[in-house]
Amino acid sequence: MNSMSLPGWLILLSVTTAMADSKPQTLFDFTGADAAKEWQTVNDGVMGGVSEGNFKVTEKTLEFYGTLSLENNGGFTSVRTKPKAIGLEAGDTIVTRVRGDGREYTLNLYVAKRMRAFSYRVTVPTKKDSWIEVKVPLDTFVATAFGEVIEGAGAVTPGEVNAVGFLLGDKKAGPFKLEVAWIKRVPAKD
Repeated sequence: MNSMSLPGWLILLSVTTAMADSKPQTLFDFTGADAAKEWQTVNDGVMGGVSEGNFKVTEKTLEFYGTLSLENNGGFTSVRTKPKAIGLEAGDTIVTRVRGDGREYTLNLYVAKRMRAFSYRVTVPTKKDSWIEVKVPLDTFVATAFGEVIEGAGAVTPGEVNAVGFLLGDKKAGPFKLEVAWIKRVPAKD
């Protein structure tokens, strides 16, 4: 190897590495036998509400379904992962493939803060009976507690995110269904 080929090889390696880093990395899919063990529901019953939200893992998707109720000061139902390291980094974009019922859900990122009902969230519109991909840069998630924006809470710190989930709280009582094919992270391009 002569001295002229070494720098070219190094440049090629760095370009290839940078390109590989920006490819989507699957955080959650639903093809494994144990996929359901990572998920749980949290409904408004924790506050006295009577909404019913459930989930099941089919052969390829997570299906989140039930009935939203506004009775007894209720009005939300959610499905989320159990706490674990997610591996998000600054500049990441979350991408998820969903098929919904036309309602608006929120995509939530949870951190290990002691504040109750705290999450970073963004609205996810759905098209009735159509699969769509939703791309959400981390810096667009907003800090909330009990569905209200917390001013001055700052941006999400990616390394602190320990759970991901979907929540329905659109103040429209009735049945709902959201299917999720996968959730991925797309690293920032260098």
